[in-house]
Amino acid sequence: MKQTKGYMWGRKKLIKLAKAAILKAGQHAYIDRRKKKRENRRLWNIKINAGVRQLGMTYSTFIHALKVKNVQLDRKVLSQLAENHPDVFAKVVEEVK
Repeated sequence: MKQTKGYMWGRKKLIKLAKAAILKAGQHAYIDRRKKKRENRRLWNIKINAGVRQLGMTYSTFIHALKVKNVQLDRKVLSQLAENHPDVFAKVVEEVK
């Protein structure tokens, strides 16, 4: 019953409803931990694409050039550079062109 603290209606105090609510919440938590990773990667790709397009490239050519030049920066770091440090990101893009 401690796990159902904060639930509404009968799901916090009726045992039968509380058990079902805990199971359902656990399923959603499991699924959403995986969804979070997907959504973050999509967001990183969008930020990288926006930054690269300002510099005259496309996302796919940029990622391919990174692999060819063997640059070991992941998408999370690249998106942070594109968003917060555009001058450093521009240097990375010029390096792989």
